[in-house]
Amino acid sequence: MKNLFATLLSISLFISCNSSKVQTDSSVNEDTITKTEIVESEVAQTEEAPKEVIYINPDKLTKAYFASGCFWCVEAIYEHTKGVQEVISGYSGGHTKNPTYESSNTGKTGHAEAVEVIYDSSVISFKELVDIYYGTQNIEQVNGQGNDIGSQYRSIIFYSDANEKAIIDAKVAELKAKGLKPAAEVTKFDKFWIAEDYHQDYERLHPNQSYIRAVSVPRLNRFKKDFPEFVR
Repeated sequence: MKNLFATLLSISLFISCNSSKVQTDSSVNEDTITKTEIVESEVAQTEEAPKEVIYINPDKLTKAYFASGCFWCVEAIYEHTKGVQEVISGYSGGHTKNPTYESSNTGKTGHAEAVEVIYDSSVISFKELVDIYYGTQNIEQVNGQGNDIGSQYRSIIFYSDANEKAIIDAKVAELKAKGLKPAAEVTKFDKFWIAEDYHQDYERLHPNQSYIRAVSVPRLNRFKKDFPEFVR
């Protein structure tokens, strides 16, 4: 009898516990579903289709230099460009040595926030990088981009040789033929000064920073929308 009673008691407790668990799970589920829907909605907005893997050829690596407003924004765009191995934020176009973020912000160094783009020329050409450059900024804004105003935010496109200058000149002529007035300076590259460590990969490392969300991410998304063939 004791064994029978113990068996019946165990069955009763098992049924009671499972009934309680179903009720508990049901109430939790309602809340969980809501949260899951929100998370899935966010993932759906940000998730992208896998990109084709493109291998970098170290023998074809070369460098290009661009300035177009905040270097956080420009760095993010080129880091999402196929064929680009690395993008480094820094300063260029000025007359002082060893500029810093603070000194360049005074506008007295002549330097603009710029990026060094290290890319595989067998995957993407300098001409295509130039197309991306002009296509991801306010072409006609002088001395800044958006609300970032000042010589340190001016647009400069640098060339290293006659071939690169010819490519830039052809692009400028094309834009002018469309009635546009490109404001970017076309300058012979001289020296690039690497910015402080905390500026590197800033958009990737600080996705929730207010400036990144308000300025960098929308600019990056426009690049993805307008140049899908170059996005990696």
